[in-house]
Amino acid sequence: MQLSVIILNYNVRYFLEQCVLSVQKALENIDSEIIVVDNFSADDSCLMMKQRFPEVKLIENKANLGFPKGNNIGVAEAKGEYICILNPDTVVAEDTFEKIASFLAMTENVGIVGCKLIDGTGNFLPECKRGTPTPWVAFTKIFGLYKFFPKSSLFNKYYAQHLSENQTGKVDILVGAFMVMKRDLYLEVGGFDENCFMYSDDIDLSYTVLKTGKSNYYFHETSVIHYKGESTVRDGTYMKRFREAMHFFYKKHFGGSFVFDVFMRIGAFLFAILKKKQQQQIIHKPEQYLLFSSDESLGEKLEKQLQKKIIWSVDIDENALFSQENLKGCPLEIVLDNWRFSFKEIIRFLEKNKNKGFTFKIIPERADFLIGSNSSNDRGEVIKLQKSDFNNS
Repeated sequence: MQLSVIILNYNVRYFLEQCVLSVQKALENIDSEIIVVDNFSADDSCLMMKQRFPEVKLIENKANLGFPKGNNIGVAEAKGEYICILNPDTVVAEDTFEKIASFLAMTENVGIVGCKLIDGTGNFLPECKRGTPTPWVAFTKIFGLYKFFPKSSLFNKYYAQHLSENQTGKVDILVGAFMVMKRDLYLEVGGFDENCFMYSDDIDLSYTVLKTGKSNYYFHETSVIHYKGESTVRDGTYMKRFREAMHFFYKKHFGGSFVFDVFMRIGAFLFAILKKKQQQQIIHKPEQYLLFSSDESLGEKLEKQLQKKIIWSVDIDENALFSQENLKGCPLEIVLDNWRFSFKEIIRFLEKNKNKGFTFKIIPERADFLIGSNSSNDRGEVIKLQKSDFNNS
């Protein structure tokens, strides 16, 4: 078997459904398997998996075992030569894994491969390529120095700014939302360190792989949506665990430092203030919707349920549609029907139309909900559709 995709889920049932659907489409031409590990979700994630994806291997843990152990359990069951660690709040394009496979085939001494990640508004997520967070690199991140000196190798290492978002190359650290590597290498280095509950596990694994002499790569030729905020609430518990996780990583690999711990405490405090301010700014209440779908009746049903004006179109013709007078001057949300458009087309659309004042939702194929996120700081939104009026089939 060529590839095993491991998806660790915790209480994100609708995002998981869309993720597994996109992965299935992306694996159609690859000898592969999908393994979903559920960390004792309180929603109906497991029931959904059994009903909609009965062919997918589902592992139901009896407690929330954390990110490292949950993924290690999944990899232990994997049969593929390669594994992909994938977050449930992601959407892959139909050719994502084929492109990654081609890159692996022509690149030597590969450790881990990551790819270009975007948020639910189409904006690039810089954390998908990073440098090793030494005390100095962490300092440049905490105090934002990387923003002022993006060209300087002294200040730009945290987000691996020696590479642009559209340039493939070697990086130190990749994000756990999307990681592809040989299963034997994962097992050789011990997988994710279970002494760390979450947050520094991907940094630790990336750095451990580097120490074997392998090279980690950021691959820009495929984009994956990572809603990001959906998996974790950015509250006090998050900040405490994040600080503890970074302290764990530094102590494990660099011996610990009082100065570094002070930096982390300051950074955690500033980060908490920033995130709170950013989340307060996420206010977007669409007054009308632009629906791209081959089903005109779907627009009528959405208009009835949402009590908002729905403008319907079969084809994505931005120049013609966005120039209409009735689309100007009011908040607009664009809804993309996965029956009509592939995930690859949807991802490309988000990237092309980022920062134009629109928000985006997707109706996954054979699903009865709209799903999306208005910001990388937003937990995401799911709008359930009334089954009596809606039939996406």
